Amino acid sequence: METDIQDIKIELIRWLTTLDDTTMLEKVLFLRESEKSDWWSEISNSEKESIEQGLKDANSGKLNPHSEARKLYEKWL
Repeated sequence: METDIQDIKIELIRWLTTLDDTTMLEKVLFLRESEKSDWWSEISNSEKESIEQGLKDANSGKLNPHSEARKLYEKWL
């Protein structure tokens, strides 16, 4: 598997060295920068509260089985 990753990296390096499209280069840089950001700081306060409540519920044993969740959300799955 490590060889596959190295091959992919080499291919990307070769591609980048031939690229003259500044828009594409900016997109690659943006992607790199976005990987550095913490997703927690990108979500809303209500999303954070919902996650925190879910963690509290899980830690206190307030969980529903997967089969219940599937029944509830079946129309969207």
